Amino acid sequence: MTEFLAGVHPVRAALAAGRVKELHVAASNRRVRELADTARGAGIPVLSTDKQQLTILAGTDRHQGVAARAEIGENQTDMDQLVQRAEAGESLLLLVLDGVQDPQNLGACLRTADAAGVDAVIVPKDRSSPLSPAARKVAAGGAETVPFLQVTNLARSLEQLKTAGVWVAGLAGEADQSLYELDLTGPLALVMGAEADGLRRLTREHCDFLGSLPMAGTVESLNVSVTAGVCLYEAVRQRGGGGR
Repeated sequence: MTEFLAGVHPVRAALAAGRVKELHVAASNRRVRELADTARGAGIPVLSTDKQQLTILAGTDRHQGVAARAEIGENQTDMDQLVQRAEAGESLLLLVLDGVQDPQNLGACLRTADAAGVDAVIVPKDRSSPLSPAARKVAAGGAETVPFLQVTNLARSLEQLKTAGVWVAGLAGEADQSLYELDLTGPLALVMGAEADGLRRLTREHCDFLGSLPMAGTVESLNVSVTAGVCLYEAVRQRGGGGR
């Protein structure tokens, strides 16, 4: 299956992974020229495309003058694989997004997940942003490197992970414990709620423990992608390095 990726970073990541089938360029700046040279060196067709057509192909006008038709799906995983890895004793670090519907937020979470060494990002199939070209662009290559898993029943998937030995920690503003009081070492799934509503009741009930971020100002909460970044890097700090 192929899909169009837009933007310098996603295209560069796809080129490095050998997934690009053809490159479309509508700009001649240094970064785009470098991508075109890389593609030609690999025997990949490079097509000159006007900006309007590139917007249609990419599904977004935020393409930075470059888009690629690339193979997708190779970085995906499934729940059985994650369960098997957990049962084998791997100290997995997972990010679970419960109903994040903004593709910009999804992309930002994937970018941070890549940087923090997350083993997979898990989302429910319903009421969640798909891995769209807009999300891929914001992810800046993270969507091409971090396994992305859409599940039919999030609560059941969390229960499978718990049975396999993964601890599930949810972020909730009303939690009694601070994030910094939680033990985030060992196999761990960090669960973030939706932009407006937070964790759904059933998701919350499947968490082993809840934590909150200290809020010293007047705002009640942070953007979900910012929260994910804070939490993932606290987990990285406690674990002494990235997950992958």
